[in-house]
Amino acid sequence: MRSCRKCLLPEAAPGADLDAGGLCALCRHPRPDTRERAEALRLAREADLEHALAACRGQGAYDCIAPLSGGKDSVYLLYKLKVEYGLRVLAYTTDIDMGEIAWANIRRTVAKLDVDHVVYRPPMDFYRRLFRWLLMNQEARGAVHTISYVYAPLFEGNALALAMEKGVPLVLAGYSPGQPIPQRMEYEFPRLAISKVDWTPPELVASGEFSADDLHRFWNPARYGADARFPRYLAPYHAWRYDQDATMKKVVELGLIGSAKYASPVFSNLPINWLLMYSDLRNFGYNPYAPEFSDLIRDGKADRRYWKLMGRVVDFITLKKIYLGSHVKHHMQWLGLRDEDLRITRPSRPEWPAFVVDDWARAAPAADLIAAAPR
Repeated sequence: MRSCRKCLLPEAAPGADLDAGGLCALCRHPRPDTRERAEALRLAREADLEHALAACRGQGAYDCIAPLSGGKDSVYLLYKLKVEYGLRVLAYTTDIDMGEIAWANIRRTVAKLDVDHVVYRPPMDFYRRLFRWLLMNQEARGAVHTISYVYAPLFEGNALALAMEKGVPLVLAGYSPGQPIPQRMEYEFPRLAISKVDWTPPELVASGEFSADDLHRFWNPARYGADARFPRYLAPYHAWRYDQDATMKKVVELGLIGSAKYASPVFSNLPINWLLMYSDLRNFGYNPYAPEFSDLIRDGKADRRYWKLMGRVVDFITLKKIYLGSHVKHHMQWLGLRDEDLRITRPSRPEWPAFVVDDWARAAPAADLIAAAPR
């Protein structure tokens, strides 16, 4: 498959529109004010973040909770919060399908920084049934989106519940720019989404395959009463200047991660992601993470040469189910699935109700800039 010669966006990706010279539409027609507006937006978010980090001190048992997945971004975020900002941080991990490299990174970081760390290990039977049903009933955007935006709300909700239990005012996630999709979160989860919306996916309710106890695992603010005070949930890398390659080098230099290999998202990824990539490569013809990395390359935040090689390698080993791609075979056996079971059967659904989206646009830091910023 062809890809953009400048940012590596695959030809099959929506909106790529490669020309005869191999340039995608985004590289052919960059908005002249894009960088200026993006920087103004980043500065507005950074000011809000600095205020939030100062205001969180001393309000609860900890100043903040930092979900720790073992990837470079969550590891470096924990370092910055503990060492550079001097905050009382509680690291938090939901142990679902964590790979050995991620666990090695987690153990090393927690020991090096000497922070409190909570690990929650839910029963695997629920997740096995959940992943199996979702992969056999994918929404239109494919396996990565289908699984990620049901799986992520589970551990995000776990972090919110822990913050409520301990009276912590702030949850800080190591999402890099472009994660998650903008319709779900840009810098901050919509406050009405945290305080007014039941996160239980309606497709799971309608399926009849999941019990009340299963569905109770999703965040629902109604359980806390009308007078509850909910934490903010922010993504600092959406506010700070971000450089993927510099972050990979920094965590190794600091001794938080043992090697450059262990700092790479290719190696520290959740093992089930290999199956999700496999499904999307088969159904769409391109890696679902490629547009995200193309955005970083266009913005000068990721190394084009590295991802030109690594992208091809990842796609090859995924489709051939070899090396790290052998996780595809393992997870298909675990879930009892065949290639023909990896099906798209449902349309896409909105990330949040309309009243949440409207309020989010009005209430976000520098709302006018956010509304004007390019998507």
